[in-house]
Amino acid sequence: MKNQIKTLLLLGVLSALLIGIGGALGPGYLYGFTAFALLMNFIAYFFSDRIVLAMHRAHEVPFDAAPGLHRMVEELAQKAGIPKPRVFVIPQAQPNAFATGRNPEKGVVAVTQGIVDLLTERELKGVIAHELAHIKNRDILIATIAAGIAAAVTYLAHAAQFAAFFGGGRQDDEEGNGGWLQTLLLIVLAPIAATLVQLGISRSREFHADETGARLTGDPEALASALSKMERTAHHVPAHVEPATASLFIVNPLAGRNVMALFSTHPPMEERIRRLRGLELNGPRRLVHDF
Repeated sequence: MKNQIKTLLLLGVLSALLIGIGGALGPGYLYGFTAFALLMNFIAYFFSDRIVLAMHRAHEVPFDAAPGLHRMVEELAQKAGIPKPRVFVIPQAQPNAFATGRNPEKGVVAVTQGIVDLLTERELKGVIAHELAHIKNRDILIATIAAGIAAAVTYLAHAAQFAAFFGGGRQDDEEGNGGWLQTLLLIVLAPIAATLVQLGISRSREFHADETGARLTGDPEALASALSKMERTAHHVPAHVEPATASLFIVNPLAGRNVMALFSTHPPMEERIRRLRGLELNGPRRLVHDF
C-alpha cells in the first residue's frame, strides 16, 4: 500500500509539472504537446512488447522444450489470478528477466539463458513471481502513463526554449528579466524534475513487485538470494542491452556503468534485499525445495 500511495503521489507531481509549464506558456502549448506525447506513448503501449522482444532476440519457448519453466509460470499465474503469460528466452549469458505486455491477457515473461543456468528452482521461482507481479499490478500501463507525462513536460520545455529565442509565449517586454528567468528555469529544471520523478516511479514499482512476488511464493528469501546472485554476476558478465530498455529488467543489466545512482531506474540492491528479508508474511512460510 505504501508503494502504491507513493506512485500516485509521484504521478501527481508529474501532472503538476505538466500543468505548471503548460500554464506558463499558454493553453495552446499544453494541449498540443500533451496530445502529441500521449499519441506517441499510445503507440508504444500497443507495440512495445514486440519491439522489446525483437531488440533482445528473444524467442518463444514451446512447452516441450522447457516443461519445468512453463509449469512454474502456470502455477504462479494461477496464484496471482492472471492468465498464464507467454514464455520467452533471451540468448544472453547475464542472468536477468523482464515482463512486458499491455495487460494481463497479453502478458509475456522473458528470461535469459544465464538466469536458467545460474539459479536454483527455488530462486528462479522467486524471480518469475516478481515478473508476474509486474503484470498483475499493471506496471506497464503505469510506466506508459508516467513516460507520456514526462515526455510532454520535455516537449513543452523545448517549446519554452523556442519561445524564449523568438519572443513567443507569455514572454513580452513588460515582464523584463523576471520573465526570462522564469523561462530559463522551465527549460532547464522541468525536464530534469520530470525525469527524476519518472525514475522514482520505476523504483517504487520494483519495490512493490518484490513484495507482491514474495507473497505469491511465500518465500521472500528465495527472491533475496536470487537478487544477490544476479547483482554480483551483472558486474562481471556484460549484457547487450540498450539503455532505454534497462529499466525493464529485474536487475539493472548495466550495473557498474551508471554515472550517478540518482538516475538509476532500479532501487539500491541492498535496500531491496533488506526489505525482502524483513517482510512479514501472514501464516507460516511455505517452503519451496530446490531441484
